Amino acid sequence: MTNPVRMKTFDVTIPVLNEEPTLARQVEQLHAFLKTHFPTEGQWQIVIADNGSTDRTLEIAQELSNRIPEVTFVKVPRRGVGLALKTSWGQSKADIVGYMDLDLATDLPHFLEAYRAIAEEDYDVVYASRLHPKSKVVNRPFKREVASRVFNLLLKTYLGVGFSDGMCGFKWLKREVYPELHEAGAQNDGWFFSTELLTTAEWLNKRIYELPVKWTDDVSSSRVEILPLAKRYINSMIELKKRRP
Repeated sequence: MTNPVRMKTFDVTIPVLNEEPTLARQVEQLHAFLKTHFPTEGQWQIVIADNGSTDRTLEIAQELSNRIPEVTFVKVPRRGVGLALKTSWGQSKADIVGYMDLDLATDLPHFLEAYRAIAEEDYDVVYASRLHPKSKVVNRPFKREVASRVFNLLLKTYLGVGFSDGMCGFKWLKREVYPELHEAGAQNDGWFFSTELLTTAEWLNKRIYELPVKWTDDVSSSRVEILPLAKRYINSMIELKKRRP
């Protein structure tokens, strides 16, 4: 008789910056989904990582934490998505850590696939890919699509990586492998940290699962400016390559 797979605990981190209008609604939607599919008490929590908000975001996060047992928050000392994730994961005790964007652009049922890939199939890292042939991308502006493909081509050419989408905000990993990835170069305080996770996982020969997804672009909530971001990413690629083991 085979032993049943042990239930894995997990933390879902949501990095936020000035998200007062939508924070409560989106977190409540995510909470309802997770509560339906993972009803066991104490198995999981949602971590709101506030990285420098100047509106009522932190206050709303505190209110949600007081009202909903599975919601907590961390206050990050300065802005930066990578810094927010490192702060959250650095204090986590869960088996699985990961993050998704507040706009829930990746359809929530994909989380069930990501969980199974790590908890049952023993993958080390799971990432969503909008560029997988089976993915369905909705409402994405043409210039963002082109920028994404160019960026990922640069990654493949310059860093020699094989993953298809380094920028998608939906990634999960065994918490036990995170210190290895950090040591190997996943250290950026900004958005590039998300790409560093996959790059260092490849360098260390971790088991990586590519997840095709349905992904809906929320153009109204985006603050991304492509050219300044591209310059930062190219500089970050150069710095990351210097750290290759």
